[in-house]
Amino acid sequence: MFTNSKISKVALAVALSVGISTAAMAQVTSSSMAGQIVGPNGNPAEGTVITVTHVPTGAVKTTTVNAAGTFNLNGLRVGGPYKVEVDSDTFADQTIDGIYLSLGETASIARQLESEEDVERIAVTASQISSLSFGKKGPGADFDLTTLENAPAINRDITDIVRIDPRVYVDEGGNGGIQCVGKSPRFNSLTVDGVRMNDLFGLNSNGYPTERMPFSYDAIEGVAVEIAPFDVIYGGFSACNISAVSKTGTNEVHGSAFFDYGSDDLRGDSLEGDDVNIGNYTEKRYGFSIGAPLIEDKLFIFAAYEKLEGANLFDRGVAGAGAINDVALTQAELDEIVRISSELYQFDPGSVPTSLANEDEKLLIKLDWNINEQHRASLTYNYNDGNNYSESDGDADEFELSSHLYERGAEMTSYSGVLYSDWTDNFSTEVRVSYTELDNRQNSLSGDGTLGGNDFGEVKLFLDDVTVFLGSDDSRQANDLDWDAVSLMFRGNYYFDNGHSVTFGYESDTLDVFNIFVQHAETSLSFDSIADFESGFASDVEYGYAYSGDINDRAAEWGYTAHSVYIQDDFYLTDDLKINAGLRYDWITSSDNPEENADFLAGNGYSNSANLDGVSLLQPRIGLNYTYSDSTEIRGGIGLFSGGNPNVWMSNNYSGTNVAGGEVDGGDFGYDDGTRSLFDEDVVYVNVEDGAPVGPGYGVPSELDDLLDNGDAGNFESNNLDPDFEMPREWKISAGVTHVTDSDYILNADLLVSYTQDQAMIKYVGITEAGFTDEGYIDYDRNGYGSLELTNSGETSKSYSITTTMQKSWDNGLRLVAGYSYNHAEDVQPMTSSVAFSNYQYRAFTNPNEDVSSLSDWNIEHRFTADFSYVVELIPGLETRFNVYALTQSGRPFSYVYNKDDSNAIFGFTPYIDAGGVLPMGNERNGEESDWWTKVDIAVRQEIPAFSEDHKASVSLTIDNFTNMLSDDWGILNEVNFNTAYVGNTSPQSRQGDASLWEMRLGVSYKF
Repeated sequence: MFTNSKISKVALAVALSVGISTAAMAQVTSSSMAGQIVGPNGNPAEGTVITVTHVPTGAVKTTTVNAAGTFNLNGLRVGGPYKVEVDSDTFADQTIDGIYLSLGETASIARQLESEEDVERIAVTASQISSLSFGKKGPGADFDLTTLENAPAINRDITDIVRIDPRVYVDEGGNGGIQCVGKSPRFNSLTVDGVRMNDLFGLNSNGYPTERMPFSYDAIEGVAVEIAPFDVIYGGFSACNISAVSKTGTNEVHGSAFFDYGSDDLRGDSLEGDDVNIGNYTEKRYGFSIGAPLIEDKLFIFAAYEKLEGANLFDRGVAGAGAINDVALTQAELDEIVRISSELYQFDPGSVPTSLANEDEKLLIKLDWNINEQHRASLTYNYNDGNNYSESDGDADEFELSSHLYERGAEMTSYSGVLYSDWTDNFSTEVRVSYTELDNRQNSLSGDGTLGGNDFGEVKLFLDDVTVFLGSDDSRQANDLDWDAVSLMFRGNYYFDNGHSVTFGYESDTLDVFNIFVQHAETSLSFDSIADFESGFASDVEYGYAYSGDINDRAAEWGYTAHSVYIQDDFYLTDDLKINAGLRYDWITSSDNPEENADFLAGNGYSNSANLDGVSLLQPRIGLNYTYSDSTEIRGGIGLFSGGNPNVWMSNNYSGTNVAGGEVDGGDFGYDDGTRSLFDEDVVYVNVEDGAPVGPGYGVPSELDDLLDNGDAGNFESNNLDPDFEMPREWKISAGVTHVTDSDYILNADLLVSYTQDQAMIKYVGITEAGFTDEGYIDYDRNGYGSLELTNSGETSKSYSITTTMQKSWDNGLRLVAGYSYNHAEDVQPMTSSVAFSNYQYRAFTNPNEDVSSLSDWNIEHRFTADFSYVVELIPGLETRFNVYALTQSGRPFSYVYNKDDSNAIFGFTPYIDAGGVLPMGNERNGEESDWWTKVDIAVRQEIPAFSEDHKASVSLTIDNFTNMLSDDWGILNEVNFNTAYVGNTSPQSRQGDASLWEMRLGVSYKF
């Protein structure tokens, strides 16, 4: 219970602070209010009527204080302001104004009423209600509208905001993935208005289902990140949960419009003394938002639209060309490759890519309906379509001509509806239904964008120090993905008169997938020299297709439903100690099985047709909050979590059965041993598309096509699921403290320890250990049908983080949030790819089938962050706002490994090690570390006169990596690609150009 003695300074300071806090934010779309009302002598003020009004919309909720002197209200809108009226027949009434609620927060109202004889009514402001932020249980962060509007968010993405927390690292050198306490972005959950917006299929490394954040930045009211919430309503993640809630219309018409601009003229052109050529480009972003009443106090609309007209930049060029990263290829060699491709193969390989235009468009529309005092409904429509152009082979020793690039894109549409109901003062419910569909694009620039419609295959030239790529990337020659998801949720809350609050619910998420992923469908041709390319003597010819001749027969069409039930009790064990204890049970149902491979069954003694049906997990959780004194609060908990495992890993087991198709190569026909040229007259090319030249790249050698037509394919590893697969799980144990000094410094410290069990990994089955080599490596023999199996690790990986933060606001307009996090995260396999073979290959190991826990590829050991703001009126009546974000952090870990040839020499090609990755004996994975990185971003916003006193207009200047603008030696991010470097490489790191070069954006905005 809340008592008057617990109106503490710690809660007041946290309630009034902006930015990082440890408030518990759930996978919800609303907030709550609860508290205790007592009389002058501390006795429960039973029968007192509590009326809560959301001032902007006029929505009213009323409840009555029970015999324990407590009340509880759920389903309240995020934001405010709220007015709370305390109406007593016995004591003096009170009115509390100016309360603002954060996403998922339970605002605690603890009031002691006075005798009516002494005073008739008391007016109170929210700043006097110091218990508003009680109830924190685990590490996390929340960010309000002020932070969203003013931080140096150059990407207009929540990644620009959540990185303020030192536990949350955004991969600015890669695809912007959010990495929480050293975990993969694929293990996060993202919800907007309760709808899952994370990558349900698991294809993207940024964690989104789309190329960028799939909703308008200006549509968001608040964002919360939870790393270890011990509430049973959380599910579908084991790294962190990110929740966002959209704005709503109000009784007043309000809106905004913005435009910002960037170009190569507003970007750095040198790094560490080297002039760099980033190409010519411009980027424009613009959009608007509007909220309005359709029926005053009853029905409201809010809409937000945003458009990007941008560019993808590419940072590599031939030696001496002035690119951010030069490769070991001369201009003369490149010219010769282009000549041969154009003249002999009749294919234009393109140019050296510098920049390509891209687009992104978002629209969110939301209706809010105050049905009556007991019921409120909300409907949300969200749309996003955008693209990028990407490299597929981007190592420091690889070079791609523009024909080898590909378009990444996705069109996503989602609909959701939610109904909040208060059936009695004690019982409330929330019902939510949502539908999301996504059409993913993976189109080679060498093709026409249709499935199997690429005109030219892939060419790889293995030169002395670089591999040159042209033609259609091998993974985009037959690649298509569509999925749709339906989510249902019922959640109830019953508030007992004795102060216990019981939450219970059921949720289901149904996913249906159509996925085709066939490599080398248009062939992949390898050459060991430019001379061999000219003569047509290939070192490898690869071709993959369907046995039936219809590529659609290779599709994975499958689905499942994930179910959850949960129950939890929140109660005060003592006046100082609040407990939440509950159980969550998750289970999966599916009727779709991979097609059985008879050879797999005969060779391994079990079927490859296992699915996820029946996989389940019971997750107990308990959290606590203890008020130690009026300035110190202690929190903690322990709980089991699961979720975030990418479905693309499971999809591989449906498409990679080797039943519907496979892969062949030219080894049996003299194509890769120097005895037969691709230009020989006896080579017959088939499957040539209408109008295309008949020849290599455009067609398939008939012998290879005949093999597939006869159902005879080799050199292709099947994928399968372990029939005993268990749901991966992670125990999280947390302890934390908040202390507020006499000078109102808010100090936080959190310890998080996690134990990851049954984590997903890939093992090669069909081989057996046959002894050891002289160097101590495992020696393998084949004993069955070779397959890459998705299975569970038997190892427990231990991870821990220690985080401290400090917040302080001064009366002169200064505010500072600073933090430090030490992190040590472990896993068994990094699982960085969407392809089983790549997950098995692209890592460091001494035994490819080893089950060993070591430092995670995602770990950032030390991370310091600071968020600084200052508001001043340099021009009377017009506000000037300065915001600065700074970080300094240790580098990403990496390993020195043997190259491909040396790795295969160790294991005798059983299994085949295509990427290298074998550690020198005695070394551990990720024993090395890249350089530290330090950067500062700034934003300056100056108000300018608007058309009305009620309107606000401003101009803005945002500089990403202002550090690099001051000196081209500063702000440089150096990393090792794929976290591995070959033994003997004395310069394994490469500059990450997009993150290292400073960038400026100019903008203007208008609010009314």
